Amino acid sequence: MADKIRRVDYFYLEVEDRPGEGARVLGKLKDARVNLLSLTAFPTGGGRAQLTVVPENPDAFLAAAKNARLAHSGRKECFLIHGGDHVGAACDLLKRLAESNINCVASNGCVATGGGYGFVVFVKPGDLAAAAKALGA
Repeated sequence: MADKIRRVDYFYLEVEDRPGEGARVLGKLKDARVNLLSLTAFPTGGGRAQLTVVPENPDAFLAAAKNARLAHSGRKECFLIHGGDHVGAACDLLKRLAESNINCVASNGCVATGGGYGFVVFVKPGDLAAAAKALGA
């Protein structure tokens, strides 16, 4: 399966870094029937954590966040990639960015049953157009 690479919207939410906080926020999105294509969560220090979400429908996310009074970053863009899993899949994609002198500021990847993989790549906003060209998005 050939890689499918597309620019997608993402949002991040800053929350308390404590048990149940991620479930609380995700529960509000679930209740609003917001489907997520990707989720990355990590501590940022000082008792805080960041949840980065790529919703299938960004407008539905915005409406749900407003209704649930969830403070978020606003709309940003990244790349969502999926394809058939193979050795070096992430390396090949990151190499294309490096060859275009584009720094990947964050990424997250995972394999899926059935032999597929997914990969989310974040670059600086000023590098989005060049990264899209380098990745063939």
